[in-house]
Amino acid sequence: MPVHIDVVGAVIVRAGKVLCARRAPGGAAGGLWEFPGGKIEPGETPREALVREIVEELGCRVAVGQQLETTTHAHAHGVITLTTFLCELVDGEPTPHEHAELRWLRPDALDELDWAPADVPAVARIRATPAPPAA
Repeated sequence: MPVHIDVVGAVIVRAGKVLCARRAPGGAAGGLWEFPGGKIEPGETPREALVREIVEELGCRVAVGQQLETTTHAHAHGVITLTTFLCELVDGEPTPHEHAELRWLRPDALDELDWAPADVPAVARIRATPAPPAA
């Protein structure tokens, strides 16, 4: 039976732009773009996990808003269920501690990036809304 991992992603919106994070090369989906976040630990709610992961990965704090999209994607290491949430930056400036690069892009420019498969449905949802609301 494949391993099932529940993960969360932050669609951080500031001034009409969305924060995009490129995975470091070499790992799973290395070099592809994603919404920052990570695994939900035992005893955490998805929102708690997202706040923790953003502090760990980007060194800043977010307010987690409405749920945007949930996607299940099978890959070589198992099955991932990714739930993305709209977020607002509330403290600090995102710094790539675990990612190779960060970019702020308008929703209509998101297709310029090569997204990890699990993030593609959230990208489509964001592109369908000209200016995604903040948290």
